[in-house]
Amino acid sequence: MSETVMTRPEPARPPVPKRGLGLAALTAIVVGSMIGSGIFALPSQMAGSAAPGPLLIGWVITGAGMLTLAFVFQTLASRKPDVDGGVYGYARAGFGNYVGFTSAFGYWVSAWIGNVAYLVLLFSTLGYFFPVFEGGATVSAVIGASVVLWIVHAMTLRGVQTAALVNVVVTVAKVVPILVFVAIAAVGFKAGLFSADFWGNATQIDGAPLGDTMTQVKNMMLITVWVFIGIEGASVYSQRAARRKDVGRATVLGFAGVLVLLLLVNLLSYGLMAQATLAGVPDPSMAGVLESQVGTWGAAFISIGLVVSLLGALIAWVLLCVEILRLPALEHVMPKALAKENAHGAPANALWLTNIFVQAMLLWTLANESTYLDLILLATSLILLPYLWSAAYQVLLAVRGETYESGHGRVRDLAIGVVALGYAVWLVYAGGWQYLLVAALAYFVATVFYVWARRENRLPVFTKPEWGVFAVLALTSVAAVVLMTTGNLSVL
Repeated sequence: MSETVMTRPEPARPPVPKRGLGLAALTAIVVGSMIGSGIFALPSQMAGSAAPGPLLIGWVITGAGMLTLAFVFQTLASRKPDVDGGVYGYARAGFGNYVGFTSAFGYWVSAWIGNVAYLVLLFSTLGYFFPVFEGGATVSAVIGASVVLWIVHAMTLRGVQTAALVNVVVTVAKVVPILVFVAIAAVGFKAGLFSADFWGNATQIDGAPLGDTMTQVKNMMLITVWVFIGIEGASVYSQRAARRKDVGRATVLGFAGVLVLLLLVNLLSYGLMAQATLAGVPDPSMAGVLESQVGTWGAAFISIGLVVSLLGALIAWVLLCVEILRLPALEHVMPKALAKENAHGAPANALWLTNIFVQAMLLWTLANESTYLDLILLATSLILLPYLWSAAYQVLLAVRGETYESGHGRVRDLAIGVVALGYAVWLVYAGGWQYLLVAALAYFVATVFYVWARRENRLPVFTKPEWGVFAVLALTSVAAVVLMTTGNLSVL
């Protein structure tokens, strides 16, 4: 049934500000959201999983898979310039309002829980300089994190343009320590150390062998799942872009730049320490590796860089949190109150809702640190489903021939879409089936907000296919509850 029947005329969208986000600001959102804490812990995490040979194979597979996803966002930004909101918009355009809602909701939950992680790690890192913050979950640390949270909140209320400009400056500042590490590591790199046990046949980590080549490749790829989250950042902000074509450019530029940094940091580290020693360096392991080359100032320097990086990632993800609520609210998929903007053009209600949840979770970490860590894994799994919908949408467009009237590029985009979809399915699988069950339960409970949005705009709640999707979620949720009550499912 068409939504124009039995409905009020849809209100016009607020005009996009004339001074939209440029290529530099959009690229900074991508880089800022991708570079958080992962790269600073990469040396030891990878060393504990794979030797240089399997590592290179895994990076080729991961790089190719994520590159196809980057191309998906670039292609969709070009071929569907009327679709706003990136991962939310593509899910909605391809598979209906309700799937779009689940994509936006999952992305939002992932984003604000990720912000809690950044704040806790930020003050844990500051514990290097100020012991009162050590661990990141002390009373002093939570108070400090709360102050930082509401400072960023106040800055964002001053307008998205202001926050985006600050994010550009912070993104540049966070990349500098990484480049310094790369330069020093390149000078100290020892090829013999790098190739000593190239395939990991003899190396043992904590007394256990690394396994065969494919086992090592799988183990390192599970780690790389998490370091690329944020690649969709520019597409989420597509409506605020000064030029739509900059969205695709920013996605590919940001991805390429971050991939190069990840590869350099990871591979050069193997030429500075024996793998078994490298695997035992405490996080942030980049600090320990640099300290081994230049002394104690190296650890302090990288710790400062991590603090800046976490602040930048926090700003970038606060921006993404509010935008992924604002756009669905404009399109009657979320309650319309979340679309309300203040005099500076900031989605104030969405921002308040997001940061109230962040504040509550910060307080929860004081007594429930293990539960908090499990929620982080759930949040990461939730954010992978929107990637799958985006890749599936490109495949759908290519199969239908929509926007390919001339036929140009259809076969290429279909091939890229199929590879990206296969990789996205693998990412969801790697996240763990138990988190998918809990994610389904979260979507089911959150459906009340979708029903609210549809009713307040006098729109039909579900189409027939969407009733099917809701039924699948309901049945999956029942299974999740049964497994939880019997003790066979526990992620919280």
